[in-house]
Amino acid sequence: MTKKYFGTDGIRGLVGKAPIDPQFVLKLGWAAGKVLADGPGSKILVGKDTRISGYMFESVLEAGLTAAGVDCHLLGPMPTPAIAYLTQTLRARAGIVISASHNPFYDNGIKFFSSAGTKLPDSVELEIERMIDEPMTTQSSQHLGKAARITDAAGRYIEFCKSTIPERESLRGMKIVLDCAHGATYHIAPAVFSELGANVISIGDAPNGMNINDGFGATATDNLAQTVVQEQADLGIAFDGDGDRVMMVDHKGALVDGDVLLFIIARAALSGGKISGVVGTLMSNLGMELALKDLGIGFARSDVGDRHVLKMMKDKDWKFGGESSGHIICLDKTTTGDGIVSALQVVDVMVQSGLSLAELTGGMTLFPQTMINVKLGATKRSSSDICTDIRVLNSVQAAEDKLKDKGRVLLRPSGTEPLIRVMVEGENDDLVQLCCQEIADTVSSCTK
Repeated sequence: MTKKYFGTDGIRGLVGKAPIDPQFVLKLGWAAGKVLADGPGSKILVGKDTRISGYMFESVLEAGLTAAGVDCHLLGPMPTPAIAYLTQTLRARAGIVISASHNPFYDNGIKFFSSAGTKLPDSVELEIERMIDEPMTTQSSQHLGKAARITDAAGRYIEFCKSTIPERESLRGMKIVLDCAHGATYHIAPAVFSELGANVISIGDAPNGMNINDGFGATATDNLAQTVVQEQADLGIAFDGDGDRVMMVDHKGALVDGDVLLFIIARAALSGGKISGVVGTLMSNLGMELALKDLGIGFARSDVGDRHVLKMMKDKDWKFGGESSGHIICLDKTTTGDGIVSALQVVDVMVQSGLSLAELTGGMTLFPQTMINVKLGATKRSSSDICTDIRVLNSVQAAEDKLKDKGRVLLRPSGTEPLIRVMVEGENDDLVQLCCQEIADTVSSCTK
């Protein structure tokens, strides 16, 4: 069945416009409570990032859940993977995250974790959607849910993050710049790294409700690179607004993306005999695939999106996977993509090897890759219709003919934003950029 509300990562959109409005989110909370509860005393956790609209949606979710007879435990601003972890450890029925991840503050979204700390199965999301269309009822007074705030949530998660590297390992002597995107990691990441002994310099750590992801974080690393060079730091680490992605820069200010970070983690796991394969996506750089194969590590590509990566990892019983965007999953440590935990695994490799981040990137050569996001605007045509337009198909074929067997083309409708992503990869950077722009121009003309 086709989902009506849920996308690739929960429900997301512009605040105040359906479905991201108070009326719908109230009903969503109630529907989730009805579907996920397992009797009296069931509890569901609710966390959020730092968007100003999070206060509003936190309140209406609380009302919807308690009306359904479910206890609502509020975590406050916390990284998305923290909600996944705490849902498990606090034995909750589910965790709800109020966040639009890397999007601007005027967007928001709702996503769910199961009691096991993983994304909900499609069947459960469909059942929640079915319940949304039912009339909302309120439990009798004696059966209403209660609300409570978990005041030690941050401390619990900080200790968990620290536990994912060797117990006695210290980061003393390391100077690290952290960019928290004015998002959910602003009070967590600095504590984790400083408690482990690092000299921490924080930027993007002063959220005001409207500056999340604005010029800072994993999607805008220029400020991080400049600060690392100015401070003569060993490295810089950038998280996105909800903390499930990570990007790094080395001591020279050079960007190290998710593909390279995943390669570093995988190569280290190989030396410890803890790896058989890595799952990437259709967007993963060909250079990572070739580098992993040179090491004898298996590689497979899933559809884009962490839930697809995770599904393939479980199907193959592999422990490592991720995306070039910095969404990295280490199933030997946690159940979902976790920016802080992933960053710690890379820093652990630095400590154990005595090598700098720049030195650790050796052994993998990235192929030139260009991506252009084409906004759909006010077009009435669907993204799938545009992608299969004969003009677009001809443009793609022309690009593939130019690239021959030394590159590839990918067109992908975004699952979270109204746009089509055009990606071209190959050996020749100039040719890659030319082909990508030509296809993007053709796609754009089909949206008018």
